[in-house]
Amino acid sequence: MQQAQQTPLSQRALYLDVAERLRQQIYEGVLPTGAWIDEQVLCTRYGISRTPLREALKVLAAEGLVTMKLRRGAYVTEVSADEVAQVYHLLALLECDAARTVASQGTPQALAALRRLHDELESQAGQRDAFFATNEAFHVAMVQAAGNRYAVQLVGDLRKLMKLSRHHSLLQQGRLADSLAEHRLLMQALQDKQPEKAAQLMQRHFANGLKAAV
Repeated sequence: MQQAQQTPLSQRALYLDVAERLRQQIYEGVLPTGAWIDEQVLCTRYGISRTPLREALKVLAAEGLVTMKLRRGAYVTEVSADEVAQVYHLLALLECDAARTVASQGTPQALAALRRLHDELESQAGQRDAFFATNEAFHVAMVQAAGNRYAVQLVGDLRKLMKLSRHHSLLQQGRLADSLAEHRLLMQALQDKQPEKAAQLMQRHFANGLKAAV
């Protein structure tokens, strides 16, 4: 029986590399929200053909970072205040459940890893970009510690949209310090194995974050 032809690994790696480069440019604002993506310019800049670029755009479209229009191309997705509220709502549901699970069933290793990330947050109180990255790592690590791989995937996708939004709560004056104070209480509830308190604190954390964002 003749074997089906397989896609070369190098070609697959190329479009994933292009997707990662575009993703970072979107997060950094080099490609701002609402901006149309000029395929010819990017192909020339990256030294690639249109095929890997278009495959990369499909990856980003699946993540919600770009929007593709038939016969018009693609543009960086704009996230409205209402959409931000929807993202916060879903994240709160998923992460409150994760906090409850970790507080009741979290392993010592998982709690120690969360403590290390929290200690990093404490040391980054005056460094917004570093705090932003560690804050995200903390939340993702907590969901991973809860052990639901579907929740991990959903949270990862939703947090990509949060990074795209210009309404992120940590950009607001004073929110970083408030967020850190909320993290302290949450970390204590996790370590004290208080599941309902941990879930309530996480719900309050997202409610305050949404209030600052919109």
